[in-house]
Amino acid sequence: MCPECYTDQSRATPLINHVVCLREHTQYICGTCGRCICIEHDPKHGLQRWNFPFKTLEMAKLYLRTADYTMKKSCGIYEIKNETGRISYKIFANIEALRLFLQKNRCKTCKHMSPVFTFGVYKEYEKTQVRKLATREITKYMLERY
Repeated sequence: MCPECYTDQSRATPLINHVVCLREHTQYICGTCGRCICIEHDPKHGLQRWNFPFKTLEMAKLYLRTADYTMKKSCGIYEIKNETGRISYKIFANIEALRLFLQKNRCKTCKHMSPVFTFGVYKEYEKTQVRKLATREITKYMLERY
């Protein structure tokens, strides 16, 4: 497992519209394994990609490092259930952020009120980059995915 971006899948993201995301969005580039993780701010929703709900814990883990980097602290992934019983996973910087979210979204609950996953300690890495990729980098990255 990569100690910086918390996965053993060095080409696991972006998850949706791979080439478009790599071409148009700012990427967190892991200085250890080179994995690109979308860290783009979405002005329509006022959020970064890691703020959105994920269908699985595994998907949320792929974006946790961008939350940690953005917040400059270790964040956590929480299991959220809606009124119909559908479960999703959301990343929060701390328990206060989770509580605020639940106050605004009364139809959602978090049974345990503690993260189902957190890396624990935030650390900066010297070779990390946050930037848009060049066309040749995108091509190389996509070839390495397959």
